[in-house]
Amino acid sequence: MIEVRGLILTEEPHITIGYDVVEDILLVDWKGNQTKESVMDGCERMLVHLKKYRISKVLNDNTHVTSIWDDASEWVAVDWFPRMHKAGCNFFAWVYSPNLYSKLSADKSLSFGVKGIVATTFDDLETANAWLKAMDL
Repeated sequence: MIEVRGLILTEEPHITIGYDVVEDILLVDWKGNQTKESVMDGCERMLVHLKKYRISKVLNDNTHVTSIWDDASEWVAVDWFPRMHKAGCNFFAWVYSPNLYSKLSADKSLSFGVKGIVATTFDDLETANAWLKAMDL
């Protein structure tokens, strides 16, 4: 995970959420095997912090995800992303897991379309972070 200059907001076995106060980016590190339930829980936690701190940029790191979670893909796209946009998210950098099935789950979510949020996938954390820093509102 990118260094958190600020706050660790959530730390659970399946997810760590931090807030980089200097760059104003929500930093999300998903960990291990993910299920529909863990994905939904983590996403709802992200939404709470996004609203509370009025953050418009998310660095969503799946580097440490080790499983498929495609049973949550449609919910992520159809339910959660629109609520993230309504809460103020404008830019979403999604770092792929090296696990092929996790990567396919992320692609499946994005295949439904994300309206209002510029969501881009990356193969490495540093490039994703640099892209987010370059995005202006």
